[in-house]
Amino acid sequence: MSSLEERDRDRDGGVAAPAPGSSSAGAGPAGAGGAGAGPEAAGAGPGAGAGLLLQDDPGLRRDGPEPDPDQPPKKRPRIPEGESGKLEERLYSVLCCTVCLDLPKASVYQCTNGHLMCAGCFIHLLADSRLKEEQATCPNCRCEISKNLCCRNLAVEKAVSELPTECTFCLKQFPRSSLERHQKEECQDRFTSDLLLDQNLFQPLSMVTQCKYKRIGCPWQGPFHELPAHESECSHPTKTGTELMGILGEMDQSHRRDTQLYNSIFSLLCYEKIGFTEVQFRPYRTDDFITRLYYETPRFTVLNQTWVLKARVNDSERNPNLSCKRTLSFQLILKSKVNSPLECSFLLLKGPYDDVRIKPVIYHHSFSNDTNETDYVPLPISDSVECNKLLAAKNINLRLFIFQVQK
Repeated sequence: MSSLEERDRDRDGGVAAPAPGSSSAGAGPAGAGGAGAGPEAAGAGPGAGAGLLLQDDPGLRRDGPEPDPDQPPKKRPRIPEGESGKLEERLYSVLCCTVCLDLPKASVYQCTNGHLMCAGCFIHLLADSRLKEEQATCPNCRCEISKNLCCRNLAVEKAVSELPTECTFCLKQFPRSSLERHQKEECQDRFTSDLLLDQNLFQPLSMVTQCKYKRIGCPWQGPFHELPAHESECSHPTKTGTELMGILGEMDQSHRRDTQLYNSIFSLLCYEKIGFTEVQFRPYRTDDFITRLYYETPRFTVLNQTWVLKARVNDSERNPNLSCKRTLSFQLILKSKVNSPLECSFLLLKGPYDDVRIKPVIYHHSFSNDTNETDYVPLPISDSVECNKLLAAKNINLRLFIFQVQK
């Protein structure tokens, strides 16, 4: 018996496999078992025995798990065009803001270590630090950040502008640099006829696609491609004069307030005594157990009188840094002594070098030695984002107009 037969016998539990051409292949019980295995043996080639030996012998079996058939090969294949979104997703995670984890929509700022922040989050961090009386720090590396220490990253801004984004109306993909033109002029599903975009927030404002008969009360709003069909079936042109007069009366009320404001401003410009000056609100804090942030201007002279402006955040709310809604209110204080009541109208507007949006509101007060300060009145900024812009600045620069009412 050869050594190969002895090895096969030890493996099979003491029964030796018959050698080719041996007479024992058909004799006894072992022969019956060998005959049962005959078809497999007949189908095996000359190297079948070695293949079975390598497959069954534990000593010669390869270590480690068997390869996964779904595992990609070692060499990375070329990414097909249809799968290019994977690269874009990786770029999203690299170029996103470290605070909101979203792609910046406008300016991109970076700390001294290169961590990126969108303009909105950067301003919000500076505003929070002002409210908490702390030094603003980068959320990633905790290095100090400020408008002087941080700079814009123009390369990231250009890279983000080339990444695709989804149209709000038709849900198709377009580069961010061309999305504004598409939504304003080309998209057939757009809800805006004259789309106005906030340059800082890149959000559509409230001018929607409306019927041309809106001036006589048609309330329709919808996609741009449905506008011709609606206008051809609109029922407002067939309304009677009595019905239209009722509709126009309601619409006039919304315009009357704006007209009254403009007329009031023009009337104030006709006053004999008009004064204006640039005012700078500087932050200061109280000595209370819980300090609060206030603003105050240095004394200034307008209309031969000495004045001071004060401002506060969220009407002296306990923790304004915990509130998402932020407002500023101010009061005008007369520091001079007067012989007779001084009746004045006044309003605050943005300074010549600021980009904050302030809606003009005219306030009135009669100043005397006993009533030398007004109540706190709201600073008419549009929203909390504009308030954060003011809080993030080192000082708040505005322009004050005072009109003295002549009796």
